[in-house]
Amino acid sequence: MVISVIQSDLHWQNPAANRAMFEEKIWQIDQPTDLIVLPEMFTTGFSMEAQKLAERMDLATHKWMQQMAAQTKAAIVGSFICVDQGRYFNRLLWVEPDGSFDYYDKRHLFRMAKEHHHYAPGERLVIKEWRGWKILPLICYDLRFPVWSRNVDQAYDLAIYIANWPEVRRAPWSTLLKARAIENLSYVVGVNRVGKDGNDIPYSGDSAIIDFKGETIFENAHEEVIHTTSLDKTALEQFRSKFPAHLDADRFEIISENLVERSSM
Repeated sequence: MVISVIQSDLHWQNPAANRAMFEEKIWQIDQPTDLIVLPEMFTTGFSMEAQKLAERMDLATHKWMQQMAAQTKAAIVGSFICVDQGRYFNRLLWVEPDGSFDYYDKRHLFRMAKEHHHYAPGERLVIKEWRGWKILPLICYDLRFPVWSRNVDQAYDLAIYIANWPEVRRAPWSTLLKARAIENLSYVVGVNRVGKDGNDIPYSGDSAIIDFKGETIFENAHEEVIHTTSLDKTALEQFRSKFPAHLDADRFEIISENLVERSSM
């Protein structure tokens, strides 16, 4: 799996400018790639102006992601502010080159920014199958809740966390990315933003790619960067075979209406 991460500053609450910026950055990827990962709310920054900024699924951002996926022949992941049946979501879109798509709505809303007052929580996990890999996409604050991302029966090979995670909490970000990789015997990719947002909150990035042993493959702070890495599934499978800690994991059930959906497109 060849994966490209884009760590960038964002234009505050300006979807058109952000789409244009990311289009330029996507075309700077200098080799074929399977998956391109953008930050959380990549069209606006982490804004609570849901009513002002929300788009439907069939409008500009969705169509732009379909265009980028078709032109690069890669799947593209990123979240935006979505309105769906009168409710607002921090919605991650997974878009493939043939135009097919799926979505994950952020489950854990960041109450310290009153995100739960402006957005509805997601109600399902989504595990995507893409080019021989099983991939779990999640959003920012989800990282703090290990039960939600527990890799039951090795359901996924790679977990992705897209974020607007402030610099003041950079230590938990880096630590938890490694913890999620170790406990789930999985690769983990975290893609954050840099710069300051419209509320004058600074972001240090610290985007990272972590292997299944918790070792850092890539990490970058404080600068805009486009980085492409190849992940080795054979190495992952060999490690799981030699160190099958998942066989001793505690069994549990999430008591709620939530569903886990696995899909291949």
